[in-house]
Amino acid sequence: MIQIDEARIRDHLGEMVRGTVEEALNAMLDAEADRLCGAGRYERREGRKDTRAGSYERSLDTRAGPVKLKMPKLRRQTFETAIIECYQRRESSVEEALIEMYLAGVSVRRVEDITEALWGTRVSPGTVSNLNKKIYAKIDEWRHRRIECDHPYVFPDGIVMKRSWAGEVRNVSLLVAIGVTTDGYREILGIMEGPKEDKSGWSMFLRHLADRGLSGVQLIVSDACRGLVESAAEVLPEAQWQRCVVHFYRNVFSLVPSGKVREAAKMLKAIHAQEDRKAAAEKMQAVIAELRAQKLAKAAELLDEHGYETLTYYGFPDSHWIKLRTNNPLERIMREIRRRARVVGAFPEVASDQFEPVSTRAGSLSLMTRRGRATRRERRRG
Repeated sequence: MIQIDEARIRDHLGEMVRGTVEEALNAMLDAEADRLCGAGRYERREGRKDTRAGSYERSLDTRAGPVKLKMPKLRRQTFETAIIECYQRRESSVEEALIEMYLAGVSVRRVEDITEALWGTRVSPGTVSNLNKKIYAKIDEWRHRRIECDHPYVFPDGIVMKRSWAGEVRNVSLLVAIGVTTDGYREILGIMEGPKEDKSGWSMFLRHLADRGLSGVQLIVSDACRGLVESAAEVLPEAQWQRCVVHFYRNVFSLVPSGKVREAAKMLKAIHAQEDRKAAAEKMQAVIAELRAQKLAKAAELLDEHGYETLTYYGFPDSHWIKLRTNNPLERIMREIRRRARVVGAFPEVASDQFEPVSTRAGSLSLMTRRGRATRRERRRG
């Protein structure tokens, strides 16, 4: 029987592809050198501008694998080619793939393993970090872009992340907001880092959105974060506030014995299943009376004081109710942020050697220099 070694065939084909890519690139470099010289190699003509001075080897990682390039050297001018950028060590598609992998939540160690499996070469963590710097400018440009159209519905929320700062790991809040346009499309309005979810942080974030052109906001859907609610009333006074029903249910369940949570959930869901606000308010009063009859006074008191905050959505088109009762449209994005940030653990400080705050315009954590950090280390040692 004839046995076919598929692994050897793949290796042979891969070597053929690498050889072809290497030969083609070197031919293109030679043609570029001939154009700069004004004549071919060893060709004598009057219009010749320069002559060859040998070549030097340079490695380049491509999708076909690592290749060796012979970079021509000229006597009178510096050889500059449009084929490969100066100091470039990887094909642009390879660099884009590395950036995409990191942004997708792949750890640096996994990036090293993947690149070795795909292209036969490993990249260092520093290489991945340097490549990511190329997109920082685009990210900052996106964060400060102009918000063009009206967004009647806005869903803000925050998530706690870990940040390394001056040798310590601290909690910082990542403030996120999405909006729904008049055409019904969701759009991420902005993301900003702040020390915590307090009034000052939310005020700065909402003002940042308003300065960029956020307008036409009719309803803000969020949890009962006091700083967010107060800031929204000041920055966007014309917008109404809808308390997230799911978060409110959890607040009520915390005041109910575990054996009665299922029954309490049915009663609460019945409130928000009514056909209009008046019927929902009447049903709420009936549920409050039932909770008090079951000696659940604290749960009844919470529903009596803040239950009306979950009925704001009734003032909008009924086809939108199911999407406006909670901030679930934003929860999917928050889960994705957690998933992609989990492999990092604690994000490193951005400006370790400068008098710049780590956080963005939402407020600075502190202003520390290299000398200040050294002083802190000395104190700990003492």
